[in-house]
Amino acid sequence: MLKFSSLLAAVSLAALPGLVAAHGPSRLKVTESIEIAAPVDKVWARLSKFDDASWIPAVAKTEGKGGNAIGATRVLTLKGDGAPTVEEELTRFDADTKTLGYKITKVDPKVLPVTNYASTIKLSGDAGKTTVEWKAGFYRGYPNNDPPPELNDDASEAAVKALYSATLADLKKSLEAK
Repeated sequence: MLKFSSLLAAVSLAALPGLVAAHGPSRLKVTESIEIAAPVDKVWARLSKFDDASWIPAVAKTEGKGGNAIGATRVLTLKGDGAPTVEEELTRFDADTKTLGYKITKVDPKVLPVTNYASTIKLSGDAGKTTVEWKAGFYRGYPNNDPPPELNDDASEAAVKALYSATLADLKKSLEAK
């Protein structure tokens, strides 16, 4: 005859595979960087105005409130059909270390397939060149198990990488233009 504690242990172990599969998505991370042949102060001047995201090629218009104060907000109206928007909040701003952080507070996953997205942009360099590092942590656009292909981990990660790569390449081109 099994003791109750042995029976409980056996039932718990039998349920473990179902619990492991049901934990949901893992946090994804993307880091992209680029070196720009321009002084760090020039690059910072271009990126540091939270209420001006005109340096992001996908953005048609930025409306901001609060300047560079922590908690400042902005609404990015994107180019394209229907003029989709992304709402963001400034979470970190440090002019001395040339670092700013922000989070997305509202986005349609069809526009950018992410949830709980937070990002940091950090510059390093000198009077001759600048390295721009853009990092993000987020969850895929579909928070439950069995996401559709366009909202799964791979699609979410690919969308953020594509946005960062294209934006950084455009930034480099515009700041290095003579």
